[in-house]
Amino acid sequence: MNEISIKSFELTKVYYSIGEVAAMFEVNNSLIRFWEKEFDIIKPKKNKKGNRLFTKQDVQNYHVIYHLVKERGYTLQGAKDKLKGNKEEVAENHEIVQRLSNVKSFLLEIKASL
Repeated sequence: MNEISIKSFELTKVYYSIGEVAAMFEVNNSLIRFWEKEFDIIKPKKNKKGNRLFTKQDVQNYHVIYHLVKERGYTLQGAKDKLKGNKEEVAENHEIVQRLSNVKSFLLEIKASL
């Protein structure tokens, strides 16, 4: 599975549309809607038209879910159980993995330039 490049997206907006979130993770809008139903940590706001508006926290939660399901191979139930057990630990571990990946990329760039 390709590593997502969410780090290239600066989370500077207050709200993100479902299309923007789907583009960040390179998935279909339907998967974003499905995960919203499956995981209770995702609670987007809805405008008068019924369009979902995702906050920075929602995007970060999607990032953790994506990491568990797509990168680590957890089942949906396994990911739910993992998040239910200790969401903060899972998020912290994911952040550490992401930082290490950034360091690895940086070192590979240095190696290539030598």
